[in-house]
Amino acid sequence: MAKTKLIIDTDPGIDDAMAILMAFHSPEVEIIGLTTIFGNVPTSLATHNALHLLEVIGREDVPVAQGCTMSLKNVPKVRIADFVHGKDGLGNTNPSPPKRKALDLSAKEFLLKMINTFPGEVTVVALGPLTNIAMAIRADPMFAKNVKQIVVLGGAFFVNGNVNPASEANILGDPEAADIVFTSGADILVVGINITHQVVMTDDHLKQLGQSESAFAKYVYEISHFYFDYHHEAYDMKGVYLHDPTALAAAVDPLLFTFAEGVVRVQVDGISKGMTIFNNTGKRWGEVTEWCNKPSVKVAVTVDANQITDMLMERLLTDVK
Repeated sequence: MAKTKLIIDTDPGIDDAMAILMAFHSPEVEIIGLTTIFGNVPTSLATHNALHLLEVIGREDVPVAQGCTMSLKNVPKVRIADFVHGKDGLGNTNPSPPKRKALDLSAKEFLLKMINTFPGEVTVVALGPLTNIAMAIRADPMFAKNVKQIVVLGGAFFVNGNVNPASEANILGDPEAADIVFTSGADILVVGINITHQVVMTDDHLKQLGQSESAFAKYVYEISHFYFDYHHEAYDMKGVYLHDPTALAAAVDPLLFTFAEGVVRVQVDGISKGMTIFNNTGKRWGEVTEWCNKPSVKVAVTVDANQITDMLMERLLTDVK
């Protein structure tokens, strides 16, 4: 069976690092590139971290394309989650500068090139704000038809957000971009924090990584203390939420989830800015509105949480590349 070609759009980020390491240990997929975006860190640092992670993995052959530094509306103050991931995005471990640079192509240009080179074959896993992908959709109307699938980490469906009661961080990072992506007509799987808050790496799991002989497990152990400390304080929990690895798992094995289908729109202003609103009632509305004639997406509603944690641990605990 042919491997699924993956591009990971990422803002590393400690749990992004976990997801990227997991991806390169997943025989089901072939990583053909990383694109970078702001979120956990500014875009330039996300690019630095993506290049660094590929050196850690030993896959310097994989291209990295730097993405947008601001949202579609060019909001000057980008929200950065350094209080979750550390100033360097990798738990204040201060990794050495990477030996190589990103491509001359922008993330938008790289996405368009890959999707048009391999139409119907490439899945994009979006782990940060959706600006790069919205830019690609705006630039080429065929992008939504030619991409195999877009797996989105974002939204808070049926639960409160993690930035404020209405909004999840990735969607709030660029709500206009998210609305463009969700209504593009592409085949989209959305994994929100209603799902990722069920998938936990415990303090005991972290200890197991630290005691392992696997270089990858030890690396995750070293960068993760800051992330664990944040969760201990913010959520009073003995573990961390596995946001990005859970979204990656949806690309690797979607059978670990169940999905409901419907239209998703994003509130782009006001007190509920960034809220993802899901219409899956099947009702025929009595008047024409912004909800009418919009393509549907698939939103994750259940998850085999233990299976995903086990998958991540198993793949981190091996040095097979």
